[in-house]
Amino acid sequence: MSLVLLSGCLRLVPDASAPRPAAPLPPPLTSVTSAALAGVVRGPSVGALGMSQSDAGTALAGFIESCPQLLRREDKSGLSFGADWRPACEAAYQWPLRDAPRFFQTHFETARIGDGSAFATGYFEPEIAGSRTRRPGFDVPVYAMPDDLVRGWPDDVPEAERTGRPPLGRYASDGSFESYHDRAAIEDGALEGRVPVIAYAADPVEFFFLQIQGSGRLRTPEGDVIRIGYAGQNGRGYTGIGGVMRERGLLGDGPGQYSGSMQGIMAYIRENPREGRELMRLNKSWIFFRELTGDGPLGALGVPVRSRASVAADPAFVPLGAPVWLDLDRDEADGLWIVQDTGGAIKGANRFDTFWGAGEEARRIAGGMSGRGSALLLLPKGTVDRLNSRNPRPAAQ
Repeated sequence: MSLVLLSGCLRLVPDASAPRPAAPLPPPLTSVTSAALAGVVRGPSVGALGMSQSDAGTALAGFIESCPQLLRREDKSGLSFGADWRPACEAAYQWPLRDAPRFFQTHFETARIGDGSAFATGYFEPEIAGSRTRRPGFDVPVYAMPDDLVRGWPDDVPEAERTGRPPLGRYASDGSFESYHDRAAIEDGALEGRVPVIAYAADPVEFFFLQIQGSGRLRTPEGDVIRIGYAGQNGRGYTGIGGVMRERGLLGDGPGQYSGSMQGIMAYIRENPREGRELMRLNKSWIFFRELTGDGPLGALGVPVRSRASVAADPAFVPLGAPVWLDLDRDEADGLWIVQDTGGAIKGANRFDTFWGAGEEARRIAGGMSGRGSALLLLPKGTVDRLNSRNPRPAAQ
C-alpha cells in the first residue's frame, strides 16, 4: 500500500490489525455505496481466466479457512447469503489442492462490479528489533490497551447531540470526559508506569511505520520473535504524513525531493531527525497492541492473512471471504486472491490492498505497490442471475 495510508485515512481492523503505508492516491470515490448500486454484470467463465495450479491451490487453502465465517456472517455488500456459499464450502473441505482450478470452475462464476476498473496497493507485516524487557538500545514502549481508554461524551456536547457511538477518551480526575493522550504526550511518557508494556522497540521510526501497518513482529537479540497485532487506538485523528510532505513539496522527482514510497518518506525522517520527529507527531493517532499466537497476523475476517494470497477490500462491495481475480499493470499482483481483510482507506468498488507477508522483499513490493487494471469477483454459481432478477433472495436450501 504505498502512499494511500501515509497520506490518507487510518486503516482500522477489529481486534487484529490496522493501518499501513503509502502509495499514489487512488481514483476519487463516488457516491455509490454498495455493490448492488454499482451494478453487477456477468464476466467471462472461470475457466477462461487461465489460473495456474499454484495460484488456485493457495487460494483454495485460504477459501477453506474463510468458509466458517462466510457461512455465518452477514454479507454487507448485499451480493450473497450464507446459504449461497454452503455448496462450495462443503466441497472445498474434500477437494484435492492439486486439482484446485477445477474447484473454482465447478462452483463459481465471475461478476464485474460497476465497470470493473481496479486499483490496488499493498501491505506487509514488518519485522523490527525489539526486546521483552527495557535495556540499552531498546526503550520505545509497545503498549497494550490502557484501562482508562473508554467511550463517553464530553461535557460540552449537548444532550440532544449525543447520538450514535460516543467518542474515545478518558475521564479526568475532576470527572470530566476529555480526549485521550495523543502521540506526543505518549512519547513524552504520559502512560509510563500506568499501562502494560508488551515489549520495547529499538527504533522509534520503524515502530511508527509498524503502527501504520497495524501488526508486525519484534525480533529480540536472542532471536525470539514476538508477534503483535492491533488491539485498539487512542481515538485521536489520523494524519497521513505523506500527504503533509507532498503539500510541503518534499515528495517528487525534483532535486532535493524524496520518493513518495514508504522508503522515501522514511529516508526523509532519518536524514532530518528533528523535522521528522515533529512530522510524525502531526499524526496524533496511537495504536495499542496485543500479543498474537499462530502462524499469521489476523485480518478483519478473523482468520490469518496469507502472503500473496490475502487481500483487503471494502465489505460494502465484496463479501469477506470471497475470491477475486486481479489483472493489473503490476504483474506480481495478478491472479486469484481471497478477501480476508478491510481497511479505513480501502473504500469503494474494485479497491484492493494486497498482502505480501514479512521480510525485505515484502516490504519492497508493498511499499511501492500501485496497480491499475481490472477485477472480477468470483461468486457461487447462480448468484448473478438471482441478483439481476426480481427475487434477490436465494432459493430455499
